[in-house]
Amino acid sequence: MALLRRLCLCLCLPLLLQPPAAPAPTPAPVSRTDWAACRILSRDLSRLLATVKEPHPVLEEMQLSEEDPQNWPPRIRCSDACDPPTLDTNNTRCLHRIIQALQHYRDLLGSDIFRDQPQPQLETTMDQLLGLVQVRHGHPPRHPMAPSATWSHQLLRHLALKRLRSFAALMSRVFTHSAS
Repeated sequence: MALLRRLCLCLCLPLLLQPPAAPAPTPAPVSRTDWAACRILSRDLSRLLATVKEPHPVLEEMQLSEEDPQNWPPRIRCSDACDPPTLDTNNTRCLHRIIQALQHYRDLLGSDIFRDQPQPQLETTMDQLLGLVQVRHGHPPRHPMAPSATWSHQLLRHLALKRLRSFAALMSRVFTHSAS
């Protein structure tokens, strides 16, 4: 009997000396978009855009008709599912388009067309918005824009700001609905 006890002790002792098993990992909390913060920042962005003045008043009155078949710069389209009923059930496609456009405009604000008229507040607000909506996707690096001809900077800046104002208005509506 003593021999059996020693044998059991020899076999069980290594099991008793092992550190306790690590607890089962808890699933990481699903990161959620802070819609209220996005709403505030998108309104700030629209307010800041309203204060940007064109260096030449004639540009404010200029209307150019243009179509970009490749949808660049990114624009919110009907197929992006940013309508209120779809946002309530699945906002992934809409957020993807918003992220894509925010990255594009942030990179554009850091390009050579804004060298003469930098917009650090706009860039900062866009970076903050990107930080809020990219919680799940990480922060991609900036993509430098191709240099443009110096003579075209004012016109390109005008077009970029015009498109950004339009995009910011739509984005603000998306965030206002989702924050409600």
